[in-house]
Amino acid sequence: MTDSTVAEVLAELAALEDPKARAVNEKHGDDHGVNLSKLRALAKRLKTQHELAVELWTTDQTDAKLLALLICRPKTFSRADLDAMLRGARTPKVHDWLVGYVVKKSPHVEELRVAWFSDADPVVASAGWALTTDRVAKAPDGLDPAGLLDVIEAEMKDAPARLQWAMNHCLAQIGIEHPELRERAVGIGERLGVLKDYPTPANCTSPYAPVWIAEMVARRSR
Repeated sequence: MTDSTVAEVLAELAALEDPKARAVNEKHGDDHGVNLSKLRALAKRLKTQHELAVELWTTDQTDAKLLALLICRPKTFSRADLDAMLRGARTPKVHDWLVGYVVKKSPHVEELRVAWFSDADPVVASAGWALTTDRVAKAPDGLDPAGLLDVIEAEMKDAPARLQWAMNHCLAQIGIEHPELRERAVGIGERLGVLKDYPTPANCTSPYAPVWIAEMVARRSR
């Protein structure tokens, strides 16, 4: 399927609407009813169509925006484009996919990381923290992990939920990747108690930083 029109794609998305999927998604703050495996299958069939992706993004439909992120050319977007897209990403899944699938592949990623990190909008700032966490894991040179811990210790406890989650991920990643800071990272997690009681399935790792750090370090030593 190539050179599709927006109307054709929206019709396909409408046909994939599943009330059960919508109910599950809405529990996580996402307002769409398309099974993500089926959405990915549609994207695979459409292949890369950047112009179509741009048009789909301008719709007010979360499923259309998610599809747009799968069929776009990430490196084509300008820094201003990506900043505007992030600020218009209303739902968690769109936000996550935009950062993970598009911004991380952009030549503007580091500029955006720095700009978003201290943004007054906590949802935008959470993207900056997510990109910082990615650098902690993959490209730590030039970062100040001890300084990041200072900010986390001072601000994470009272941060809005989405920003708190991103800061907590960074805390855990620093503890995992930096042995010299591991004791401090664990201590911060224990003192703040963020996500300590988060309901976690038996086969998943708790997002509570001390447990998360211990589990990941143990896996690497096996």
